[in-house]
Amino acid sequence: MSAEIPTQWLMEGPAWVQFAVQAELTEDHRGAELATLRAAMLQDEGIQALVAELQTWPGPPLTSHKSAGHPLHKLAFLAELGLTVRDPGIQPIADAILSQVAVQGPFRVIMNIPVHFGGSGEDQLAWALCDAPLALYALARFGLGEHPAVRKAADFLAGLARENGWPCAVSPELGNFRGPGRKGDPCPFANLIMLQALAQLPGCQDHPAVQAGLEALLSAWAERQERHPYLFYMGTDFCKLKAPLVWYDILHVVDVLTHFPQVRGDARLGEMLAVVRA
Repeated sequence: MSAEIPTQWLMEGPAWVQFAVQAELTEDHRGAELATLRAAMLQDEGIQALVAELQTWPGPPLTSHKSAGHPLHKLAFLAELGLTVRDPGIQPIADAILSQVAVQGPFRVIMNIPVHFGGSGEDQLAWALCDAPLALYALARFGLGEHPAVRKAADFLAGLARENGWPCAVSPELGNFRGPGRKGDPCPFANLIMLQALAQLPGCQDHPAVQAGLEALLSAWAERQERHPYLFYMGTDFCKLKAPLVWYDILHVVDVLTHFPQVRGDARLGEMLAVVRA
């Protein structure tokens, strides 16, 4: 496989792809050209449709954390593209998220956990470590990383980490609900999106919990044949390249891990990168 980036082919894609290529993959960051591509991205019908849809935040109940169609993942996608509160329609979305903050600090979405899974069976505002970090990530990317509510949420969620990383944790409203795994295990997806969020917040890359989260993901890869915490596997399906970065797969994990300089030389990360390159 050639290491050369197919820039010309990528620049034939939609406006948001062209902007991302110019901003992230080339050395040509000329202000006027990049600004023109960004303006075109904001006018893209698909992007405008996502922004319009998210005006109704928090939207329908979250019934599956890996559903790319849920507003939570569409929110993270817009943030990943580089939209901020200075862009049309983003500030009202951010205000809606900030208005649904829990007493503890995390931002809530509407959930409906069936009774047989330990929930109430009713729609309710709540948070879990497999969703709250995505709202935190989006607000940070939107330019609100220093907002007091964002910092409070980050501090609380980071403080939930244990020596082996972040566990499955939920708000009191969800009662006894817990994912399918041993209570003492770290939740791979919670660790992934917590690291994703903290990587965007000033001063948080060196938080004491970060190293435990990094090790949780890297050790899960090294021990993938024997350990499957919370039924998260790192097998054939995990190694397929998927976009956008919604769930627990190799491209998402590598993207997050490479934000942290302290693990860029880790052999386990190198193995995952080799799979991606192949």
